[in-house]
Amino acid sequence: MDPSGATHSATASGGAGGAVGVRIQQSRRLPDFLQSVNLKYVKLGYHYLISNLLTLCFIPLIIVTLIEASQMNLNDIRQLWLHLQYNLLSVVICSAFLVFGLTVYIMTRPRPIYLVDYSCYRPPDRLKAPFDSFMEHSRLNGNFDDSSLEFQRKILERSGLGEETYVPEAMHHIPPTPSMAVAREEAEQVMFGALDNLFTNTNVKPKDIGVLVVNCSLFNPTPSLSSMIVNKYKLRGNIRSFNLGGMGCSAGVIAIDLARELLQVHRNTYAVVVSTENITQNWYFGNKKSMLIPNCLFRVGCSAVLLSNKAMDRRRAKYKLVHVVRTHRGADDKAFRCVYQEQDDKGKTGVSLSKDLMAIAGGALKTNITTLGPLVLPISEQLLFFSTLLVKKLFNENVKPYIPDFKLAFDHFCIHAGGRAVIDELEKNLQLLPIHVEASRMTLHRFGNTSSSSIWYELAYMEAKGRMRKGNRVWQIAFGSGFKCNSAVWKALRNVKPSQNGPWEDCVHKYPVKKLS
Repeated sequence: MDPSGATHSATASGGAGGAVGVRIQQSRRLPDFLQSVNLKYVKLGYHYLISNLLTLCFIPLIIVTLIEASQMNLNDIRQLWLHLQYNLLSVVICSAFLVFGLTVYIMTRPRPIYLVDYSCYRPPDRLKAPFDSFMEHSRLNGNFDDSSLEFQRKILERSGLGEETYVPEAMHHIPPTPSMAVAREEAEQVMFGALDNLFTNTNVKPKDIGVLVVNCSLFNPTPSLSSMIVNKYKLRGNIRSFNLGGMGCSAGVIAIDLARELLQVHRNTYAVVVSTENITQNWYFGNKKSMLIPNCLFRVGCSAVLLSNKAMDRRRAKYKLVHVVRTHRGADDKAFRCVYQEQDDKGKTGVSLSKDLMAIAGGALKTNITTLGPLVLPISEQLLFFSTLLVKKLFNENVKPYIPDFKLAFDHFCIHAGGRAVIDELEKNLQLLPIHVEASRMTLHRFGNTSSSSIWYELAYMEAKGRMRKGNRVWQIAFGSGFKCNSAVWKALRNVKPSQNGPWEDCVHKYPVKKLS
């Protein structure tokens, strides 16, 4: 049963994998995280801490040294100098160890990655798709029977989408006119629109870009989307460009992680990450209900993010990348097939969604946050978590593990806007407040499910509302086909104001909407 009380069940996906239940039975909700926590995933989080053990050990040593030095007087310093004069060998050895240690630390420490700015594409008003127009076009194109039309109408009513979302040009024609050429035009429109605004706002020349990562799940032409960008902006010949396909709504975080790894290797470099989804050639024109839901949720959108490892960019950057944690459940057959592109019995292609989708998403989320917890939670929350976990393992299996309060670790949450039900379930299971999921709900209402770019529209919403303060931490979390759950953690380096020509520039005053459809 869905939150509105309907008895018919269905499940929905965002961006070929950012899956979401629109109307779900109680058994298909996200699992209660209080019921089970797998200890092996906790160990993964602490592996990150152990990898930084050398740095942690140096901290108390430095503190003790500073305390001892502060207690020395002039006579002590004179005696130390005389002692060192007669122990030249000791001085040389100590100096060599000190220089070696500092060199190792400087060479092995991760380079800080800064988010200079980002841009979210806002389509023209002519591409808006109000519910009535959407249903009328669906009826007139002649591909859907009465049952499918009624199903789509109910999905729209319960989806959390508003009346001002956008669909591509081809879907506004009767009949629709999907083709390779039109799909390329859609890709160019959204990617170039976001990039033009990004380059204008940052005053960065395209020739300065050293790394380019593009992700789009369902449209992967030849030449690739990344090559289209290289050709359009005449990027330099030695640019390191990558094109990620088929990775679903979580691919935006994966692209950020790939760019981060490349920026660790290549010094003084800019990286651009473009996240989008192409709808034109991936609209489903059949009557299989599990493949109809993406039609109702997918909408046009794109984001372009500028990252830098240049120290001088810290002053103008908005955020610093703190952590990326990726979880992949593809080894499990059910997880692998829960979001699956295939043909129906009439030979029409679409994305099929499993009835187990929400349970699989919940398992991936539990794994991800259990790994992320030791990296971000205060020590008090970690001690409470481990004490209850040990009691459960050693004495009483019926004891519910303590689920840490992630509100103590993060100030803002960007939950992938795949659909209303998944936002509801995450709000419940993570014990979040309405304001913590407001950005996700309003992004879903205004722009629909824009796949991997949705988390950037949500971040733009927070900035447009003036809520982002220096030192605030942001948690971006997204789901994707495969099945994957990925998280990125950012820290605001200043009080962040919205960039020019942002997606919410002329409509943020209308939000939050008090009553969603």
